[in-house]
Amino acid sequence: MKTGGNSKRLIAYRLAANPPAIRPGITRRAWMDESPNRFAYRCLPLTIANSFGWELLCPTTFEATWNGGMKQQDIEIVIHEGDPDIVTSHFGTGVITFHTGYLFRTEAGISLMAMGPPNAPKDAIAALAGVIETSWAPYSFTMNWRFTRPNTTIRFEKGEPFCFIMPVSIGLLEGTRPELAALSSDPKTQAKYDEWVASRSSFITDLKVEGSDARAEKWQKMYSRGLQPDGAATPYEHSSAVTVREFVEAKKGR
Repeated sequence: MKTGGNSKRLIAYRLAANPPAIRPGITRRAWMDESPNRFAYRCLPLTIANSFGWELLCPTTFEATWNGGMKQQDIEIVIHEGDPDIVTSHFGTGVITFHTGYLFRTEAGISLMAMGPPNAPKDAIAALAGVIETSWAPYSFTMNWRFTRPNTTIRFEKGEPFCFIMPVSIGLLEGTRPELAALSSDPKTQAKYDEWVASRSSFITDLKVEGSDARAEKWQKMYSRGLQPDGAATPYEHSSAVTVREFVEAKKGR
């Protein structure tokens, strides 16, 4: 399934004529737009996570209400526009279920994590996450959300992301050897950390000074620029943005 180099194929086999649209994850979030001076976008780890995969978009507008019971009928779903079969109360227990409309296939050793869109909290309901062995399983999967409180109506808009998928490696996770250590056991790392702490403290102090470099800079950008505390470039890979490819129609015969 390799296409050459380090690229990996991810295939979405359509299970219906018009399955939900899939797009690369976008960095923007309404609450981040509304933050003072859009300061939330200054956090590079947030924006990277927002776009670290693909979003499946809801093809319908609907509202749902849970009365607190454990039965399927304890959730009422009202479709306002679009495909009525995309969402259902399948499991009960306050869970609504989305059908993704695809069977996904990844290369050997690669699975898919399905979850809610990162950093996009939704009132009264929370996305559940799952890891699926899409390298071999000839099975589709569903995306599930669970109400966090009863008697509150939630709403999904047509075009709103309801599922976020990203490739993961179970082998990489299981092969990782976690260790605990005192920072003092790594003098070089501690020296850089101490340098950053001092720099951070000085920067915060200077932010209060009119006309200071810190005021002009607005926030420290060393991490975003991939720089060490002394201004030297990191010797490792650094990403200030993630480029995720669009899904395209597969070539016949592959």
